[in-house]
This record gives sequence, structure tokens and C-alpha cells, in this order.
Amino acid sequence: MKQAAKLISVVVPTYNQAQYLGACLDSIWFQDYPNIEIIVVADPSPDDTAEVLAAFRRSVAEDKVSHAARLEPDGSVSRAEYPRYRTGGRSLVIHESPVRLGHTPSYNKGFEMASGEYCTYVASDDICHPQMLSELAAPLNRDEADFVFSDMFVVDDAMRILREFRLPDYSFEASFCDWYLCGVSKLYRRSLHERFGYYDNEYTANDHECFLRFAMNGARFKHIPKTLYSVRSHDQRAQDVHSSAGIDKLLAESRKLVEKARAFAKAPKPLPEERCTI
Repeated sequence: MKQAAKLISVVVPTYNQAQYLGACLDSIWFQDYPNIEIIVVADPSPDDTAEVLAAFRRSVAEDKVSHAARLEPDGSVSRAEYPRYRTGGRSLVIHESPVRLGHTPSYNKGFEMASGEYCTYVASDDICHPQMLSELAAPLNRDEADFVFSDMFVVDDAMRILREFRLPDYSFEASFCDWYLCGVSKLYRRSLHERFGYYDNEYTANDHECFLRFAMNGARFKHIPKTLYSVRSHDQRAQDVHSSAGIDKLLAESRKLVEKARAFAKAPKPLPEERCTI
């Protein structure tokens, strides 16, 4: 008997990105993976975020679409009607915070609500390519890794591709000691949070710190050399964590985390315990 697909929880933290949010949620909903829980954590925003979320929830429940399906004997063309959004294998949870949680606490709120065996977060202005979750889940299903990541496009607001970002195959040195080179397009076992903790609220480079912590505690990482995600450039909209001050803080944190990784890589490791036999 074929096993049911393991549930994937996708956390979407959002603040003041109403113009991108609907497309981001569509890109997750229309994944070819069959079992997805979408958890939106929305800070109170000055833009139309609340209205976008209300419209998305309504559209998922009500919208119908159609296509030309048959030429009738009288020369008319009949249409087939069906729901715009698939309902099977999808759930949507929207948490609208009464006060602003901020960058990292929004991530943690979402992951605390998650119930999937696998999980990830997606920035609310980014786009997941349709096969992203199925491609990333496959090595987890085969128990080849605990954390899987892929290549990505960097795009502008018009979705023009500025560059393809191809990452190195995983090694601790390439992914954490040279620079932080993993983790934007990613999927991992939720048990890693249960074992090693959530994102550190003190960090702007929260993913870098968290995933380094996973790696230093023995999590198995795997790179898939496929472009499965589009991350939006913030060059033309430097605000919030992408302001000049936010970027300076992030880079300062990442430099320290790279030094921490290098020190860890050089430190002597305990030998595995030998088994005594009589």
C-alpha cells in the first residue's frame, strides 16, 4: 500500500508586503506536493496585508474558474467549471498578531504552530517554483538528509531574472566556513527545532545562526543542484531588515558566525566511543 505523503508545514511571516503576498501564497498552494499546511504569521501592517489575506481566504473557499471544453452540435462552445484552488491536501492557518512581533519572533510563532513532519519558511515576497517541495522532500523521505536546500533565481519586482544563484554541494566548510551558502530554498525535519531550538530572537541573521547550530549538532545537509525558488532583490526597497542599518547588522552577525564555524571546524572532535566485547 502506498504511504501517504508526509505533511509539510510552510510558515509565511509577513509585514508590509501586500503587493507580493498573494503571489507568494499561490506559489505554495499550487505546489505539486500533495500535503501542505500553510501558516501565515502577519504583523499589523500599514498597507493592505489584512485585506489581501481576507481575499485569499475567500478565494480559496469560493472562487470558480472554467475552460473551453466542448464544441456543441449547435456550434456553441460549452465550458467546464471547477474550483480555482484545490481543496484536498491543503490547509490554511492565518495568525494576525495584534501587536508587531518583529522579524524573528514571527518565524518562531509560525513554527510553534506547525504540525508537519517537514517544515520551512518562505519570505512573503518570494516565489516557490511548482516542484520545490516535492524535490526537497525526496531526500528526506529516503533518509539521506535532515536538511535539504537548492539553487535559486534572484529576481526584480517585475520577476525578471537578475541572476541564477548556484550553491556549492554541501560540506561544512563550503556552506558555513567560507560564507553562509545554504538555506533560502530549503526544507528540513521539524524535529531539528525540537532537538536544537528555534530561531534566536537576538539575530537578524536568524537563519544563518539557526542552521549553523543544526549543523554543529550533527544534522545531515544535502544540496539539490536545481533552481526551485525565486528570491526577490531588495535593492530598490531598502526597508525594515533590508535597510542599510539592518544589512550592516546582518553582515556583522554573519562574519562572527563564519568565524564561529571556522573555530568549530578546527577544534578537535571527540573520538567515537569504542564498544567493548568480551
